[in-house]
Amino acid sequence: MVGKIIRIEGLIVFLGALYFYHVLNASWLLFVILLLAPDLSMVGYLKDKQTGALTYNLVHNFTLAALLIGIGLFTSNKFLTSLGLILTAHIGADRFLGFGLKYATDFKDTHIQRL
Repeated sequence: MVGKIIRIEGLIVFLGALYFYHVLNASWLLFVILLLAPDLSMVGYLKDKQTGALTYNLVHNFTLAALLIGIGLFTSNKFLTSLGLILTAHIGADRFLGFGLKYATDFKDTHIQRL
């Protein structure tokens, strides 16, 4: 039940990010190009599971996305705001698909489910 709630929340976050990206009138080409860029944080898994989980979780959290959006809005920097919204959309899509924050035990161990 909890996993389903997290997935529904992820879908709502993804759709909300799309809406606000549209309102921002930012580049959809940039959106498409960068939507999967946060997954580059998995490179930490080349070292070990603990480093991989750390690098993945540092990028795949709403705190970083909110900071980018907040700084972008505060400084009127459309690029930073769009990066934050792209990251928000990515995280929302991940949560909807069941990919959560990683535990150091294994890549497949997430806060939503075991993949």
